[in-house]
Amino acid sequence: MKSSDTEWSTAEKKIARRAFDAALEKALAAAIADFKARAAAVSTPLEMWAIGDDLHRQRREIDRMFDYRYSQLTWVFAELIHKGFVGEAALAGLAEPKRAGIHHMLSFLRRRDGAAE
Repeated sequence: MKSSDTEWSTAEKKIARRAFDAALEKALAAAIADFKARAAAVSTPLEMWAIGDDLHRQRREIDRMFDYRYSQLTWVFAELIHKGFVGEAALAGLAEPKRAGIHHMLSFLRRRDGAAE
């Protein structure tokens, strides 16, 4: 990898942090809304425990997906775009090699999920 792929300028760090935080807020808001809707509909202990299990799974998934290490951010942003938590426009200002890496990984995710359908 070239240094432009792995080194983040101060401006890029600000862009990345802003996009990352907005995506995390969106993911957490979706999880809260889902939890509230499901909790309001609970009528049995089994349904209650199922929500707890799902919350645990969602927390692990969010913790895995939201990895703010600069060495991982191109992959993280590709996945966040793919899942709809951030738009590509939020990453405007990143160096071209980083955006190209994100697009490459995003293409992989789309092909992978297209094959699974």
